[in-house]
Amino acid sequence: MSFELWFAFALASTALLAVPGPTVMLVVSYALNRGRVSGWATVPGVALGDFTAMTLSLLGAGAILAASAAMFTALKLAGAAYLVWLGIRMWRASSNTPTPPGRAAGAAPGGWFRMFANAYIVTALNPKGIVFFVAFVPQFVDVAQPLWPQFIILEATFLTLAAVNIVIWAVLAGEMRTRFHSPPMLRRLNRIGAGFLVGAGFVTALVRPGG
Repeated sequence: MSFELWFAFALASTALLAVPGPTVMLVVSYALNRGRVSGWATVPGVALGDFTAMTLSLLGAGAILAASAAMFTALKLAGAAYLVWLGIRMWRASSNTPTPPGRAAGAAPGGWFRMFANAYIVTALNPKGIVFFVAFVPQFVDVAQPLWPQFIILEATFLTLAAVNIVIWAVLAGEMRTRFHSPPMLRRLNRIGAGFLVGAGFVTALVRPGG
């Protein structure tokens, strides 16, 4: 793979990752709810979810989803319902005392694992991401050279850029939370995060295989 082809892929991936999607909304919601320390759980979950979706796409699962409207719709609605459910849970939890900015996000038993698992599931179940990898990655592959080494390079590049993007969002949202200390403001931020999740669920439900 030439440097020019790789660089074009890196630029295109950076531009696409800059557009917030359901995964970004989930990470921002947790950062607003629990602070930027939540990124220690959500960032690995997002990275593993992207790795799963991209790997399955390169193995052919994405092509099947792209060709089967029924399978795409089922996966899409499952992911959308999961996002809405998370948003409702976060909204209901916001009626309780919000977590102070200085406390650890994973203080409650299983808190870290739940955030990690939710970030993984939302990312891996995003059908648009799987179809995107099928349509996007082959454009930057040199068919005259061995395919799998190129796939590994492109996947590693995308995962690195995606992780950096998520870290930036988590830090920015967490910094916003640390600037507001009053319980009413924290509760309002928590509910804004919950609204992001519900909105992301509806957006996911409207995704079409070709869009």
